[in-house]
Amino acid sequence: MERKMFKRLPPLNSLKAFESAARFLSFTKAADELCVTQAAVSHQIKLLEDFLNIRLFIRKNRSLELTELGKNYFQEISPILQKLADVTEKLKSTDNPHLTISVLQSFGINWLVPRLNRFNQLYPNIEVRIKSAEQDEGILGNDIDVAIYYGYGNWDNLKTEKLSEDNLLILASPKLLANNPVNSKDDLKHHTLIHVHTRDNWQNMATELGISDLNIHIGPLFSHTFMALQAAVHGQGIVLANSILAQQEIDNGNLQVVLPYELKDPKSFYVVSDTNRTNDQNISAFRQWIMQEMKYN
Repeated sequence: MERKMFKRLPPLNSLKAFESAARFLSFTKAADELCVTQAAVSHQIKLLEDFLNIRLFIRKNRSLELTELGKNYFQEISPILQKLADVTEKLKSTDNPHLTISVLQSFGINWLVPRLNRFNQLYPNIEVRIKSAEQDEGILGNDIDVAIYYGYGNWDNLKTEKLSEDNLLILASPKLLANNPVNSKDDLKHHTLIHVHTRDNWQNMATELGISDLNIHIGPLFSHTFMALQAAVHGQGIVLANSILAQQEIDNGNLQVVLPYELKDPKSFYVVSDTNRTNDQNISAFRQWIMQEMKYN
């Protein structure tokens, strides 16, 4: 009888592919999460639809939608797969508890890693695993326990706590300023401006300083603060960067504050985790530690 029951279960790989594609409403993002090709995801979805003899997705030219049956099936199986992942991870970590933390490269290199030994000293039995993230999707993968996100805090289905509210600083290398000093805000016009994520921050700073003719449309644009800071360290221009991410370079003397003007960063850092894992002791320990560490550092 048990064999007959299990024969009625759909393939696990097909369920994983469906759950991921349904969360993202994208075969491409599901493929990235599962480390397979988009064609493999599509194939697994087709296998599941054939097994169930129902249509799960409505495929359009540039979008993907769930059918009503697909929505219902997703809502039913998603918590089951999460529970399966949780109990499996709990079993695996019984003798070797670990915590997988996802962080943006900039935050990991400039803030978290230099302080991580303090957490290790407090919790020597928790094995910390750091995973670099390219961007914040607002969805934690099954292999991530807790993450540090940089944004506006509007991620659904995640428990979020703001770590700090920070300012953007005007920074440059001492060598650059020695060759081309900035004694007043108007001197900024004679320098290359380095941009992070968007040119809007420099536009807002120009408005704050009352400089109407500051050319913010030139200068390199970087997707990561770490790269922008390194460009500034190497004398390639003046950067407007988050104070937390820049602090290490300032302390090391590689960058200095150009002018005593600051702009409130529209984004903040948040510690986030799955709402279904509020009782996880390892996650709670890390949350408590990083909140305290951020408060005093």
